[in-house]
Amino acid sequence: MICLLRVDHRLLHGQVAVSWTTAQHADCIFIVGDKVANDVTWRTTLKLGKPAGCKLVIKDMASAIEAINSGVTDKYRMLICVQTIADAKALIDGCPQITSLNLGNTKESSTTTEVTRQIFLEQEEIAMLKELIARGVEVEYRALCDDKKVDMSHLI
Repeated sequence: MICLLRVDHRLLHGQVAVSWTTAQHADCIFIVGDKVANDVTWRTTLKLGKPAGCKLVIKDMASAIEAINSGVTDKYRMLICVQTIADAKALIDGCPQITSLNLGNTKESSTTTEVTRQIFLEQEEIAMLKELIARGVEVEYRALCDDKKVDMSHLI
């Protein structure tokens, strides 16, 4: 069961490892992305942040889509973390059973627009989110699990 798909450029950190995992009763943190899956140092570092009693799985996009669609992940209560809006869209495109997206933190740059205190979006990311919303995907912003959901369709 997919409890949450979250975009957070930091992937696994205190908010995710403690707050979100506990709130979602997750027993598996599934980190998806080609960059992280192919970076030995990054994978090793992420394993250090894994909470006790929770499985950590790190896969590239194609393998993650295959695993989710095959049903092999159904036995877990998964919190899926991706680093970018593009990765989230690719995962949703490949796994139609994912119908909700949480935005937590995205990186600020000279070409991004500040949408919230923690969400900075490129124009192409805004277009991707609008497309997902038009397809019926819930796109919401919450930095912390106890925060009120903010519907991104009102912000972009």
